[in-house]
Amino acid sequence: MRVAVKSAREAELMRAAGRILGRAHRELAQEIKPGMTTWEIDRIGEDIIRSYGCIPSFLNYHGFPASVCVSVNDVVVHGIPSKEQFVKEGDIISLDMGVIYKGYHSDAARTIAVGEVSRQAAELIQRTRLSFFAGMKYAKAGNRLFDISAAVNDYADRFGYGVVRDLVGHGIGTRMHEPPEVPNFRQRRRGMRLVSGMTIAVEPMINLGTWRVRWSGDGWTVRTADGSLSAHYENTILITETGPEILSVTEEEAEEVNLMLYMLNKKRA
Repeated sequence: MRVAVKSAREAELMRAAGRILGRAHRELAQEIKPGMTTWEIDRIGEDIIRSYGCIPSFLNYHGFPASVCVSVNDVVVHGIPSKEQFVKEGDIISLDMGVIYKGYHSDAARTIAVGEVSRQAAELIQRTRLSFFAGMKYAKAGNRLFDISAAVNDYADRFGYGVVRDLVGHGIGTRMHEPPEVPNFRQRRRGMRLVSGMTIAVEPMINLGTWRVRWSGDGWTVRTADGSLSAHYENTILITETGPEILSVTEEEAEEVNLMLYMLNKKRA
């Protein structure tokens, strides 16, 4: 398995792609309201991506028919937008999208609440995000890849959640999916050693119930096996000697993220 290590120039291009994707996520989330179709959400998302001079990574990728995966409630990932599916107050929606900027990809996902949601749903969204940051404590050159996986798993386990095992994160760069695979669950081994310049997409997919999932007949849509809610949080990150640089956030979010990483590292020390 050959893992690409990015040059300083490549890392800068991926920073630019990530900043654009962070803005696109923020702008799309602000547009979502009850009564919209998931098709409308996809259309708006694609328009936003193209407004920044980028190409949607997902559109026609292995035949996927949209620019945004719009996954509602029990859909874990790969929800296909539809003119017949309306979102309503109390839904949670996972938005997964990617951009290509000057030949380099960035990939990120967010789960958002539509209006007022249940306490369980709100906690699931927040804890899925925090499970990502639990993994970030170990995303540093010299550490082992699967230490990230174990930390994500252990955080989610504290709440009795199901950590999806059938789908994993991945390397990313000039292709959306590159080696290595990045599981969100514990492995028997610690995996490869992380190297400065690696870029990976870490993406916890956490279910309120079982970790098991089922594929729908369309070949894309993945649902929880028991119909429970699912949340998804993903960022593209750059491994450095001092820790992870989270690329797929806005400039404003970067300040909050850096403070969170600082507090996590301080707590670990």
